[in-house]
Amino acid sequence: MIEKRQGAVKQITSHSNPIVKEIKGLVAQRKHRSQSGLFVAEGLKLATDALEAGWGIRYLALGPDARDNPVAQKAAAAAKARGALILEVSTAVMSAMTRKDNPQMVVGVYEQQLLGPRDIEPSGTTLWVALDRVRDPGNLGTIIRTVDAVGGAGVMLVGDCTDPFAVEAVRATMGSLFHVPLAKLGKDEFKSLAATWPGTVAATHLKGSVDYRTPDYAEPVLLVMGNEQKGLEDDMAAACPTLIRIPQVGQADSLNLAVATGVALYEIRRKHLEL
Repeated sequence: MIEKRQGAVKQITSHSNPIVKEIKGLVAQRKHRSQSGLFVAEGLKLATDALEAGWGIRYLALGPDARDNPVAQKAAAAAKARGALILEVSTAVMSAMTRKDNPQMVVGVYEQQLLGPRDIEPSGTTLWVALDRVRDPGNLGTIIRTVDAVGGAGVMLVGDCTDPFAVEAVRATMGSLFHVPLAKLGKDEFKSLAATWPGTVAATHLKGSVDYRTPDYAEPVLLVMGNEQKGLEDDMAAACPTLIRIPQVGQADSLNLAVATGVALYEIRRKHLEL
């Protein structure tokens, strides 16, 4: 259980402060994020998004430029009211925390949120994306952002995936992490879920013979995407009744995972995205 603290304000001037070391560990190492249940998100926009979405917050660090910024001060007041410790730090200390020469003016430490398979409830016009062993944090963050853009319900992480709470992944979501539920599933858990899914289960696959624009995508839809290098494993593909393919006419042998996911998502959600 994550310890709750009283909201307060603390000035930190030393790089060796224990809180600075704690945040550095969260930035640098997955094991620290896993053990603590915390993660770091950089920037005022993400801080605002997290607070508006009601995510638990442990620390909010403010650099010198945030002291006179009314939006940053409003975020700090909201975070303090929720029990967060507000850290007033120098640019040098902020750089040490984030391991960046030009850090953001605001850095937050938040509580992770991950669903399990029993928390996924497909219904109505729901759209979920399942990612099999996605490895690149930039791809994962971009996919989360795209799912948010099309009004999707969430993203399932199947098997050994990259950490969705790594700084690179969080940054790539541009704040959508705080609005798109994430679920963690084992392969067998995914297969069981796919077998009882009440709508369309579609996967992109090299053996796919159906143009991605052809299915009617009966809702709720589960779109399944494979690993960047190896694609979707055959046993995972076997759990998906509809295997689709995105046609290509140039010399490229494949699409980037995030791009392919975005192309498929906008087709699946086309009727919901009319201007």
